[in-house]
Amino acid sequence: MTVHHEVFTLDTVADGEVIDITDLAQKSLANSAVAEGIATVFVAHSTCGVTVIEAEPGCNADLNTVMERIAPESDPWEHNERNADTNGHSHARAGLIGPSVTIPISASELMLGVWQRIVCVDFDDRPRSRRLVVTVFGD
Repeated sequence: MTVHHEVFTLDTVADGEVIDITDLAQKSLANSAVAEGIATVFVAHSTCGVTVIEAEPGCNADLNTVMERIAPESDPWEHNERNADTNGHSHARAGLIGPSVTIPISASELMLGVWQRIVCVDFDDRPRSRRLVVTVFGD
């Protein structure tokens, strides 16, 4: 079994920015020499999420519209009150999406659907530098 880790840095503009990170996962897979296994893509921050979506402007906007309906920025947030902060909504949104996805690998390829892309969504209310970890495991 091979386990291969790579760490990438993403500079974001925040406010629901959707960043297509599929190429980073594919780069890690190519660097690993794994033909059969899994890849996990993880963002090491509590106001970002990682998911799979059709990464095009309409879907990206729709995702942010849904998040605003579920966790409105203007709602009162305990996090903001307790920490004199402004990003309570960002933590809630990231919690809903989750910090990682796992994708099967077969024949040295990520087994994504035709329109699927791996994306990191930065829900914070200010630009950040984000650490993204890709782990490839298999033979």
